[in-house]
Amino acid sequence: MNQIILIGRLTRDPELRYIAGSGTPVAQFAIAVDREFTGKGGKKETDFIDIQVWGKSAENCANYIVKGSLVGIQGSLRIDNYKNEAGENRRAVRVNANRVQFLDNRKNNNQEQAFEPGVGLEHGGWNAIEDDDIPF
Repeated sequence: MNQIILIGRLTRDPELRYIAGSGTPVAQFAIAVDREFTGKGGKKETDFIDIQVWGKSAENCANYIVKGSLVGIQGSLRIDNYKNEAGENRRAVRVNANRVQFLDNRKNNNQEQAFEPGVGLEHGGWNAIEDDDIPF
């Protein structure tokens, strides 16, 4: 089983791009996750983890979260082995997220609505259903 759950803050704004040919959206960003123990000198240690999100969730991430946002990530660990330009073997580790949950309660710079803590992309994001969409 390959499952990982992380909570951390974005270290940079999500970068959204579209795959050539299919047009599938993909967003990439990194989060900082504090370790539960302290290192030498009593300082807390932090891991910086690359995250990749696909589809509508990628577009939602690009639209609603920014550097510093607190998110919960559920996904799988992916390890890619490759050779760099010098012919040296390299390894890239990242999380392929299938669920991103926005945990902040702050306003988006582009809209006058507040994030709802605990509501994630798996539910269609914020304001997915308007009052006018309900038939009763």
